[in-house]
Formats: sequence, structure tokens, C-alpha cells
Amino acid sequence: MSEETRKNIRALLKRFGIRADEAIIQHLATQAENQTLQLRCTLEDRTDYGDAPPQSPLSVVVEGQIGDSDST
Repeated sequence: MSEETRKNIRALLKRFGIRADEAIIQHLATQAENQTLQLRCTLEDRTDYGDAPPQSPLSVVVEGQIGDSDST
């Protein structure tokens, strides 16, 4: 894998992380205090492979909670 490809991956993940952080903070600001969010982050390959899709499609799912530990 080329260094340019690795840089592109990191840039995409960094943009996602920043946007997700901002969205979560904004969402938490509109919710009741001590609310624990149950979140799922999903990464999926949306490439059009035509008639030759990969045998194992790219798919990553991460789930977790965000909120004060006292509220669970």
C-alpha cells in the first residue's frame, strides 16, 4: 500500500472524527443532563464494483456509550 493511500485513509478518518465529535457535542447540548447515548458508528464500502464485488465486503461497526458514568 502506498504512503499516499495511507495518508488518504488517515485524512478521511480524521474528518469523520472531527465531524462526529462536533455532532455528538451539539446533540448532547440539546438533551437532558446525565443522558447516556447509545451510539453505533458504521463504516461500509460503497464502491460500485459492477459484476465483480469483493468476496468479503468492507464493513466495520463500533458501538458504545457516551455520557456520565454516574448515569448508567
